[in-house]
Amino acid sequence: MSAEQDTVYIKGDKDVEVTKREVTLGDIVALECSNKTVIPKLKVLKILKIPDEGKHRYVISILKIIACIHEQYPGLDIQNMGETDIIVTYEDQKTSGAMIHVVKAVFVALLTFAGSAFAIMAFNNDASVSDLFAQVYEFVMGSKSDGFTIMEASYSVGITVGILVFFNHFGKKRFTVDPTPLEVQMRVYENEIQTTLVENASRKGAEMDVGKADYAGNPRP
Repeated sequence: MSAEQDTVYIKGDKDVEVTKREVTLGDIVALECSNKTVIPKLKVLKILKIPDEGKHRYVISILKIIACIHEQYPGLDIQNMGETDIIVTYEDQKTSGAMIHVVKAVFVALLTFAGSAFAIMAFNNDASVSDLFAQVYEFVMGSKSDGFTIMEASYSVGITVGILVFFNHFGKKRFTVDPTPLEVQMRVYENEIQTTLVENASRKGAEMDVGKADYAGNPRP
């Protein structure tokens, strides 16, 4: 490949899932180069071979990837536009049956419903909401509450509307284009996990970096 003056731009996400054990450069990063003959050759460059047994998650430094490219094509100019460390996770493609997915969905729905109901009832009991409503009703209306008045009905409807507005969707219907609070917390949790994985790998010396572990299939002397 004549690539003495070619510049290759690479961009990798922090966490990449792969479904095959022979991991190539094209599986974990996006590539761009003005010389279109360069990209197909780089995409098939072997980066990692995942064994049949053992851990299925690796942390690879972008310097290791650049070193792998330069070993085969030393004349290329590599510009990293993405993450400095990439987590590669191997996922075995064993899919459960449709009935298993239905059972899981029903179980999660029931568990969520029961937990939410318990939390609301526990809060109402701790705050003595029923007694408060009874006192307010008697103060305003001049008669004792029978336990089911406009206040209880409004409170129940208000909780339902408040939950829908707060979580920003009902079923597959999204009220606004903003991410839901649950999605935000999930992304925060994922970012914390990814940061912890990278830091743990670095501290334990398990990160695939220049001068450390090499990519499988091309051993260094």
